Amino acid sequence: MPYLRPQYHFRETANGLDAWRVSRLIELSEGLPIKRLNPSAFAELHANHWYKEPHQVPSPESILEHVRLIQDCDLNYPIILDASGRVMDGMHRICRAILDNKAEISAVQFELDPPPDHRDCSATDLSYE
Repeated sequence: MPYLRPQYHFRETANGLDAWRVSRLIELSEGLPIKRLNPSAFAELHANHWYKEPHQVPSPESILEHVRLIQDCDLNYPIILDASGRVMDGMHRICRAILDNKAEISAVQFELDPPPDHRDCSATDLSYE
């Protein structure tokens, strides 16, 4: 697998922000059956997916960074979904598939969500090295 920049999947809970290391999600999802799904069917396309912390704003610079990530992503790796079908990893690949007019994208889905790596945390307090 190519170099994977340190990243997290975040989810707001009743107790605060929980975070999963994407590298761990990839390890845990290895061997799960691969599904083929319509990339335009994800609810996350119609929600604030990337700018959840108060300091995160959709500035031109941050949007350009996401465009670069979309251009550089590899559609050979399946996206990762939680047990209810929400995206845990792969939004840049979903966007790329839509831009490339792909009818399907590969996905794996947990039957039971793994526990988060961090509970009630702040994205700014996590390691990105």
